[in-house]
Parts: sequence; C-alpha cells; structure tokens
Amino acid sequence: MNIALWIVQGILAIIFIFSGWMKAFQYEKAQASWPWAKEVSRGLVFFIGIAELLGVLGLILPQATNISPALTPIAAIGIATIVVLGAVFHAKRKEYQEIGVNIVFLALVLFVVIGRM
Repeated sequence: MNIALWIVQGILAIIFIFSGWMKAFQYEKAQASWPWAKEVSRGLVFFIGIAELLGVLGLILPQATNISPALTPIAAIGIATIVVLGAVFHAKRKEYQEIGVNIVFLALVLFVVIGRM
C-alpha cells in the first residue's frame, strides 16, 4: 500500500508542479492552455498556482523526510479543496470535460488522504 501511495503522490506532484508552475510563473502560456485564465484576474491565476505548488511540497516533503508526516494528508486535503473549487468553477462555465479531469484528480487525492491518515 505504501508503494501505491507513493506512486499516486508522485503522479499528483508531477501534475500539480506543471499546472502550478504555469499558472504562477508562465501566465501567457497558462492563458494559451486554459481559456478560463483569460477571463479571471492574473492575481487569481497566480494565487492558484502558488497554492498548487505549496500543496505539492506538503504532499511530498513531510512524508519523505519523516518530519511531521501528519502534514501530508492535510496538504492532500488542501489540494482536494483546490480541485473541488475548480470543478465548481468549471460547472458554472459548463466546461463539463474539465470536471471529469477534476473528478479523477479528486479520487487520487482522496486515496492519499485516506491512505496517509
């Protein structure tokens, strides 16, 4: 089970590093990749990106260093919150394909939350 959790944490880390980095530090690229990024403030896109990057740190470092490993499921709950809020945002915009992606991410994050508690 520990190996499966690490694999899922690694997959989530890669996904959210890519996504968070683009939102936080490559705004023009984010606008080109995600139409919604053109319609919200640059500050909001930056905030979401930083939140995702911090979530990745919390998802990996506490468990990997064995320093306060209880922070890993808390970070996963934070990422789950981002994902759920993203799904709500996409539902309001009738972007149903994006909600499917959010559901997959949510399932992976919840697996980490439950497995690491």
